[in-house]
Amino acid sequence: MTTVAKVDFPTLLAAPGRSPEIPEAADVYGWLIGSWELDVRHYGTDVTGRGLKGEVHFGWVLEGRAVQDVWIMPRYNDRTGQIDRTLDMYGTTLRVWDAAIQGWRITWINPVTGQHDEQVGRWSGKDIVQVGAHADGTPTRWMFTEITADSFRWIGEALNPDGKTWRLEGEFRARRVR
Repeated sequence: MTTVAKVDFPTLLAAPGRSPEIPEAADVYGWLIGSWELDVRHYGTDVTGRGLKGEVHFGWVLEGRAVQDVWIMPRYNDRTGQIDRTLDMYGTTLRVWDAAIQGWRITWINPVTGQHDEQVGRWSGKDIVQVGAHADGTPTRWMFTEITADSFRWIGEALNPDGKTWRLEGEFRARRVR
């Protein structure tokens, strides 16, 4: 009879870096590893005037075969009392490298609102573009743009019923936390 060693869950989930199974050129998300503070510009509507802040944390997981994040809005330390559910986010994304499609399979879940999205992400020039759909089938396009070592702009869009125009659903400006 073999005994399973008792190891804490975070140790089993976290990984020190990218798996050698993922080619360096395909490492679309490794640069994100770490913590970021967010200025929320748009979340359903223009919220720029509200000064809404958030945070996101990225890490390698599953023996370096995936990058997982936690998006939090309002910030963790600001989550007191009753939070407006329309502006509440405490969700996670799992981005898993799939060599068969030469892309990253992405699952986003926000248990606060019940949102669940599936996408595929790849480099598109200097940007990262993720395409897929909301759970109701509405096509989505999420992008990391204006990428530097210490900042990025994140935009989330959904295709309008006309099948031609994209509607802005979210926009965040991120700065790396050192």
